[in-house]
Amino acid sequence: MKVLGLDPGSRAAGFGVVESVSGRLSLLDCGVWRVAGEDLACRLDALFRCAETVLARHSPGAVSVETVFSGRNVASAVALSHARGVLLLAAARAGVPVFEYEPLVVKKALTGYGRAEKPQVREMVRSLLASGSRRMPLDAADALAVAICHCHHSTGY
Repeated sequence: MKVLGLDPGSRAAGFGVVESVSGRLSLLDCGVWRVAGEDLACRLDALFRCAETVLARHSPGAVSVETVFSGRNVASAVALSHARGVLLLAAARAGVPVFEYEPLVVKKALTGYGRAEKPQVREMVRSLLASGSRRMPLDAADALAVAICHCHHSTGY
């Protein structure tokens, strides 16, 4: 099973592709899409095209993404929702099913603790994927975490 995990953001979005074969996880690709500009519509278009490219390159069997959490800044939450929307649209247009997980579920699946901090999650991602000292931005680690969470949930880990 190959899973594309996404960590949406309207200016920077993480992505990570993980493959699970007989319970063994492998890191295939990860990174952060940084979309510049003040015009939200143009940033969303760039984000959509980035997602299309990765979906075409890796042909995952599933896309996993965290559910929306409520934040204090309404404008940021709305922009995040727009980013999630275009990423979900890219998956739908590619015919790939989308699975959503609450942030607490993702953190608990990786660290055993639902309120783990981002650096803890990144270290567990590195450990589970045996990626060692490979540079891994937090946004990419979050995307890989949600992909790993889906692998665990779909195989009854």
